Amino acid sequence: MNSFADRLIRASRLDVALYEEVERDESATAQALAVVVLAALATGIGARGGLFGLAAGVIASLIGWYIWSALTYWIGTRFFPEPTTEATLGQLLRTIGFAQSPGLLRVLGAIPGLDVIMALATAIWMLVAAVVAIRQALDYRSTGRAVLVVLVGWVAQLVLLALVFAVLAVARGTH
Repeated sequence: MNSFADRLIRASRLDVALYEEVERDESATAQALAVVVLAALATGIGARGGLFGLAAGVIASLIGWYIWSALTYWIGTRFFPEPTTEATLGQLLRTIGFAQSPGLLRVLGAIPGLDVIMALATAIWMLVAAVVAIRQALDYRSTGRAVLVVLVGWVAQLVLLALVFAVLAVARGTH
Protein backbone atom coordinates (compact mmCIF):
# COMPACT_ATOMS: atom_id res chain seq x y z
CA MET A 1 0.00 0.00 0.00
CA ASN A 2 1.44 3.38 -1.05
CA SER A 3 -0.47 5.97 0.93
CA PHE A 4 0.64 9.56 0.63
CA ALA A 5 1.66 9.73 4.30
CA ASP A 6 3.70 6.54 3.91
CA ARG A 7 5.47 8.02 0.92
CA LEU A 8 6.26 11.23 2.83
CA ILE A 9 7.83 9.25 5.66
CA ARG A 10 9.79 6.98 3.33
CA ALA A 11 11.04 9.97 1.31
CA SER A 12 12.19 11.68 4.51
CA ARG A 13 13.97 8.48 5.56
CA LEU A 14 15.87 8.62 2.25
CA ASP A 15 14.34 5.29 1.19
CA VAL A 16 15.92 4.53 -2.20
CA ALA A 17 13.02 2.20 -3.08
CA LEU A 18 10.55 5.06 -2.57
CA TYR A 19 12.42 7.28 -5.03
CA GLU A 20 12.48 4.43 -7.57
CA GLU A 21 8.75 3.93 -6.98
CA VAL A 22 7.75 7.57 -7.57
CA GLU A 23 10.15 7.81 -10.50
CA ARG A 24 8.12 5.11 -12.28
CA ASP A 25 4.66 6.12 -11.01
CA GLU A 26 3.42 8.84 -13.34
CA SER A 27 0.34 9.30 -11.14
CA ALA A 28 2.67 10.43 -8.32
CA THR A 29 3.29 13.80 -10.02
CA ALA A 30 0.24 15.28 -8.27
CA GLN A 31 1.54 13.94 -4.96
CA ALA A 32 4.97 15.46 -5.62
CA LEU A 33 3.29 18.81 -6.30
CA ALA A 34 1.37 18.42 -3.03
CA VAL A 35 4.64 17.79 -1.17
CA VAL A 36 6.12 21.00 -2.57
CA VAL A 37 3.01 23.00 -1.63
CA LEU A 38 2.82 21.49 1.87
CA ALA A 39 6.52 22.10 2.50
CA ALA A 40 6.11 25.71 1.35
CA LEU A 41 3.11 26.18 3.65
CA ALA A 42 5.04 24.63 6.55
CA THR A 43 7.92 27.01 5.84
CA GLY A 44 5.58 30.01 5.77
CA ILE A 45 3.87 28.99 9.01
CA GLY A 46 7.20 28.29 10.68
CA ALA A 47 8.54 31.67 9.58
CA ARG A 48 5.31 33.38 10.67
CA GLY A 49 5.10 34.98 7.24
CA GLY A 50 1.41 35.87 7.23
CA LEU A 51 -1.06 35.22 4.45
CA PHE A 52 0.91 37.09 1.78
CA GLY A 53 4.08 35.29 2.82
CA LEU A 54 2.31 31.92 2.56
CA ALA A 55 0.99 32.66 -0.92
CA ALA A 56 4.30 34.06 -2.15
CA GLY A 57 6.17 31.12 -0.64
CA VAL A 58 3.95 28.58 -2.38
CA ILE A 59 4.30 30.32 -5.75
CA ALA A 60 8.09 30.69 -5.37
CA SER A 61 8.41 27.05 -4.27
CA LEU A 62 6.44 25.77 -7.26
CA ILE A 63 8.50 27.86 -9.67
CA GLY A 64 11.74 26.82 -7.95
CA TRP A 65 10.72 23.14 -8.03
CA TYR A 66 10.07 23.25 -11.75
CA ILE A 67 13.23 25.23 -12.54
CA TRP A 68 15.44 23.00 -10.40
CA SER A 69 13.90 19.85 -11.88
CA ALA A 70 14.33 21.12 -15.45
CA LEU A 71 17.90 22.27 -14.82
CA THR A 72 18.76 19.00 -13.11
CA TYR A 73 17.26 17.01 -15.98
CA TRP A 74 19.24 19.04 -18.52
CA ILE A 75 22.51 19.02 -16.56
CA GLY A 76 22.23 15.37 -15.56
CA THR A 77 21.36 14.04 -19.01
CA ARG A 78 23.48 16.40 -21.14
CA PHE A 79 26.62 17.16 -19.16
CA PHE A 80 27.01 14.35 -16.63
CA PRO A 81 25.21 11.27 -17.95
CA GLU A 82 26.34 7.76 -17.14
CA PRO A 83 25.88 4.99 -19.72
CA THR A 84 22.76 3.88 -17.82
CA THR A 85 21.20 7.36 -17.60
CA GLU A 86 17.64 7.43 -18.86
CA ALA A 87 15.27 10.05 -17.53
CA THR A 88 12.35 12.32 -18.27
CA LEU A 89 11.47 15.70 -16.81
CA GLY A 90 8.48 14.06 -15.12
CA GLN A 91 10.73 11.63 -13.28
CA LEU A 92 12.83 14.51 -11.96
CA LEU A 93 9.73 16.47 -10.96
CA ARG A 94 8.41 13.52 -8.99
CA THR A 95 11.62 12.55 -7.24
CA ILE A 96 12.73 16.12 -6.46
CA GLY A 97 9.20 16.93 -5.29
CA PHE A 98 9.29 14.09 -2.79
CA ALA A 99 12.77 15.15 -1.70
CA GLN A 100 11.05 18.22 -0.21
CA SER A 101 9.29 16.00 2.37
CA PRO A 102 11.61 16.96 5.26
CA GLY A 103 10.45 20.56 4.68
CA LEU A 104 7.17 19.68 6.38
CA LEU A 105 9.06 19.88 9.68
CA ARG A 106 9.67 23.58 9.10
CA VAL A 107 6.28 24.21 10.66
CA LEU A 108 8.12 23.67 13.97
CA GLY A 109 9.91 26.95 13.28
CA ALA A 110 6.81 28.65 14.72
CA ILE A 111 8.09 27.56 18.13
CA PRO A 112 10.26 30.41 19.45
CA GLY A 113 13.93 29.59 19.11
CA LEU A 114 13.48 26.77 16.60
CA ASP A 115 13.10 28.82 13.41
CA VAL A 116 16.77 29.01 12.39
CA ILE A 117 17.54 25.49 13.59
CA MET A 118 14.63 23.97 11.66
CA ALA A 119 15.39 25.99 8.52
CA LEU A 120 19.05 24.91 8.50
CA ALA A 121 18.46 21.28 9.48
CA THR A 122 15.71 20.76 6.92
CA ALA A 123 17.65 22.55 4.17
CA ILE A 124 20.55 20.13 4.61
CA TRP A 125 18.18 17.16 4.89
CA MET A 126 16.36 18.18 1.69
CA LEU A 127 19.65 18.54 -0.20
CA VAL A 128 20.68 15.04 0.92
CA ALA A 129 17.23 13.75 -0.12
CA ALA A 130 17.70 15.48 -3.49
CA VAL A 131 20.97 13.59 -3.98
CA VAL A 132 19.15 10.29 -3.40
CA ALA A 133 16.24 11.41 -5.61
CA ILE A 134 18.45 12.53 -8.48
CA ARG A 135 20.70 9.50 -8.26
CA GLN A 136 17.64 7.29 -8.72
CA ALA A 137 15.91 9.43 -11.36
CA LEU A 138 19.05 9.68 -13.49
CA ASP A 139 19.92 6.01 -12.94
CA TYR A 140 23.36 6.89 -11.62
CA ARG A 141 25.63 4.35 -9.99
CA SER A 142 27.80 7.12 -8.60
CA THR A 143 26.56 9.10 -5.60
CA GLY A 144 29.37 11.58 -6.24
CA ARG A 145 27.97 12.33 -9.68
CA ALA A 146 24.53 12.88 -8.13
CA VAL A 147 26.06 15.29 -5.59
CA LEU A 148 27.74 17.18 -8.44
CA VAL A 149 24.48 17.46 -10.39
CA VAL A 150 22.60 18.59 -7.27
CA LEU A 151 25.16 21.28 -6.51
CA VAL A 152 25.45 22.53 -10.10
CA GLY A 153 21.65 22.55 -10.52
CA TRP A 154 21.06 24.20 -7.17
CA VAL A 155 23.63 26.95 -7.80
CA ALA A 156 22.30 27.48 -11.35
CA GLN A 157 18.76 27.81 -9.96
CA LEU A 158 19.90 30.35 -7.36
CA VAL A 159 21.74 32.39 -10.00
CA LEU A 160 18.70 32.28 -12.31
CA LEU A 161 16.35 33.35 -9.51
CA ALA A 162 18.73 36.14 -8.47
CA LEU A 163 18.78 37.42 -12.05
CA VAL A 164 14.98 37.33 -12.22
CA PHE A 165 14.68 39.25 -8.95
CA ALA A 166 17.31 41.77 -10.09
CA VAL A 167 15.43 42.38 -13.35
CA LEU A 168 12.18 42.78 -11.42
CA ALA A 169 13.81 45.22 -9.01
CA VAL A 170 15.20 47.30 -11.86
CA ALA A 171 11.86 47.24 -13.67
CA ARG A 172 10.07 48.28 -10.48
CA GLY A 173 12.53 51.12 -9.92
CA THR A 174 12.00 52.58 -13.39
CA HIS A 175 8.34 53.41 -12.82
